[in-house]
Parts: sequence; C-alpha cells; structure tokens
Amino acid sequence: MATLLKKVWESVSTRSVLSLEMSSSDHRGFDESSLGEFDRIPMDILMNILKLSGPKSAAKMGMLCKSWRSLVSDNGLWVFFLQNQLVEPWDSILFGETKLALGYPLESFSSQMMPLSFMEVYSKRVAVPGSVIIDGGSGYCKFGWSKYDCPSGRSATFLEFGNIESPLYSRLRHFFATIYGRMRVKTSLHPVVVSVPLCHYDDTESAKASRQQLKEAIHSVLFDMNVPSVCAVNQATLALYAARRTSGIVVNIGFQVTSIVPILHGKVMRKVGVEVVGLGALKLTGHLRELMQQNNIRFESMYTVRALKENLCYVAQDYEAEFSKDTRASSEANGEGWFTLSKERFQTGEILFRPSMAGVRAMGLHEAVALCVDHCHAAELTCDDSWFKTVVLSGGSACLPGLAERLQKELYGLLPSSISNGLRVIPPPYGADTAWFGARLISNLSTFPNHWCITKKQFRKSKLNLIR
Repeated sequence: MATLLKKVWESVSTRSVLSLEMSSSDHRGFDESSLGEFDRIPMDILMNILKLSGPKSAAKMGMLCKSWRSLVSDNGLWVFFLQNQLVEPWDSILFGETKLALGYPLESFSSQMMPLSFMEVYSKRVAVPGSVIIDGGSGYCKFGWSKYDCPSGRSATFLEFGNIESPLYSRLRHFFATIYGRMRVKTSLHPVVVSVPLCHYDDTESAKASRQQLKEAIHSVLFDMNVPSVCAVNQATLALYAARRTSGIVVNIGFQVTSIVPILHGKVMRKVGVEVVGLGALKLTGHLRELMQQNNIRFESMYTVRALKENLCYVAQDYEAEFSKDTRASSEANGEGWFTLSKERFQTGEILFRPSMAGVRAMGLHEAVALCVDHCHAAELTCDDSWFKTVVLSGGSACLPGLAERLQKELYGLLPSSISNGLRVIPPPYGADTAWFGARLISNLSTFPNHWCITKKQFRKSKLNLIR
C-alpha cells in the first residue's frame, strides 16, 4: 500500500508540473477530463486511495485538473475525513453546520437546508482557532479547550466564587482570572465561550434587569481582561444543542433548584413560563445523608455522601415494587472504605417525584414538566406542536440511572394522549458536562467566531441582549 501511495503521489507531482508547464503554453492536447493512468482504476478503489492519502494530499490532488477536482470534492470523501480526523461526533458536526453555523437568531434560516461542501467545511473547521470554554454551572464550573474531548478542570461556580458580599464585577474578575491562570493561557489570544447559569427565571421587568446586569458584568470583565471576543449562551440552550436540538424543553437539575425551560429555535420562551422546583443536587445529597444516619451508616464528610449518590443511587420505575427487591450494592468512597446501601439507593431520587418525603412543599418533577408541556401546547407558537416534545435532562443529578424512563412514564400518565403522543425524554447526552459540550459544538463550527461572538467594540456600541 505504501508503494501504491508513492506511485499516486509521483503521478500527482508529474501532472502538477505538466499543468504548470502548459499554463504558460498552448493547452491544446491536454485532456482535463482524464485522470491519466488512474482512469483504469475502479472509482471505489480510487476513493479508498484518496482516503488513505489523507486530507492534505487529497486537497493537493484537487488542484491538478477538473477530473481530479471533481473526484476530490466528493462529499463522501470529506465526510470520511470529518468522521476520522476530528474529535467531534459526525452527527454533531452535521447538526452544527446545518442548524447553527449562521449564528443567532436561528429562526431566519432554521427551515433552510443549503447544500454544503464538506471539503470547505473541513478546511474551515481545521482553521478555527482554539477557544476557551467556561461552563459557569450552578454547583461547580467546568473549563477547558474547545479542541479537547472533555473539560480539563473544575472550580467553584462564579455565582459562589470568592466573597459573595463583594461587588459582582470584583467576583467575576477574580473568577475569570483564576480560570485563565489555571489554564495557563493569555487572555488576549483566544475567544471565550461562557455558559451562563439560568437564573432570574421570570419575564418581569426586574428579572430582565437582573439578567441584563449579569450579562453586562460578564462581558465588561472579559473585555477589560483583553479577551478578543466573547460568546455567552445560557446553560439550558447549550444542553439542548448538545442533544442536537434547537427546540425542546430542558430540565436542568441544578445545585439548589431544578428548572424546566421551554426553548424554541434557541430562544428561552419565558413568556410561556419557566417552571422552577425547589429541589436540586444539594437536597438530594442531604436526603441521602439523613437516610444513612437513620440506618447508622457512618461517614466522615458530605463528599462521601455525594460520591455514594453518584455511584449507587438510581430512580425506581415503580417505587413501591422496589421494596420487595434485593437492591444492595457497594462502593468505595473517598478513602473511607466500602459502603453498602440498599433501599437508600432509590429512596434518594424518589424525592424528585415526591418532594414531601424530604420536607419540601413543591410540585413533583413530573408535574412541573407536565405543566410546562401544557403551557407550550396552549401557547400555539408554531403550527407544529412537536417542538416541545423533546425533553432533555441536564445537570449532574440528572444522570441518575432510570430518571429519564421514570419521567417519561409519569408524563404519559399525566398528559392526555393528544399532547403526550411522540413525547420523548432524553438523558444528559454528555453526563454532567452536557452544557460544556454544547459550548464546544458552537466553538468548533466552521464559521466560529463569526456570527456567535461579539467584540469589545460591538459590545460598547450596542447593549443588545447578547446572552442567548
């Protein structure tokens, strides 16, 4: 095979020289439709040769003549290179380049399916500069490089970073400086994508003002730190993009609360209503701690309890029936040795559906999601009501095994068939890092940072609502 590829490149080089010679002389007698000696090779074998030669060599071959150019520009060849040369999954690449490449707002082109040259897409994606991704989170922050396949580090979220009594600008400055310091990168070298926790949920004027204040503070701090361009998108929308959707309902189980967020074409539909349940990861961990104490299971720290929640807990499909099963399982946690849990494993997650078990007066998760679905249906925002029938879970505690299946089961029991038909609940596509991966999807687009980022000059000039 090495010999064959060598002959291929010798032929390419020879024809390249011949082409240059003929460019300064008479072109008559040169057949641009011919592949030379390769005309005798079956097309499928020739395409495999191009695959083995790699994208750079394939691109050079495309400069020889029309026939080579036609062959090399075949979309199937560059889909192969995209599937095998980059860390992004192919379905995410296809989704991003067809739905998100032209930026926000998405409504203006969401229905258009322009033909793509994947050769051009590949060349542009390779040239896209690496970006810093900071997923602010609600419990802890994930940060890293857009070209990497996972976050490189974690820290406290900026909502709880430093002295919470300090001015917002000072806290954000300290937070971002710490992240850049840990990543060991100059702020002026790379664009940044910031995932902003969804807060101030209402559509009231005071809530709008609070969101605007947070947005302006984030941009002001980053631009004062000489970041060249900033893309700030809310966490729920990024989780939806990670699931390769632009419309749907995102159920984000955050650190302190759970939010149910309707999103249409990438925009949060606050006028429809964002539902909030006063249960989050902190309450789940606290409930497991109480159950362990009641059963005389000794532990030294809440980190141990949280690790046991993540490793052993799950959501039962039938809560009452689960008591008759042997549910014992063991896990080692934080150097404290092995712990064995039984019914505590499914009792912990059950408070999402029965908050009263944890002493919380609130709707169950299924009831809040059903209410949001009902509001979306009644709003009649589009002629097609399928936009809200994809429910995407996000957040670390949303990774509890069985949660997506149980929620879908409960929703089908609560909603009339005319609304629930076709409804689907999707587990967090990338676990606790789902929003980070949504940000990575944007930052690796062939058009990035154009269409998505703003510069300091643009920000100073206009105070538009730039947090999607």
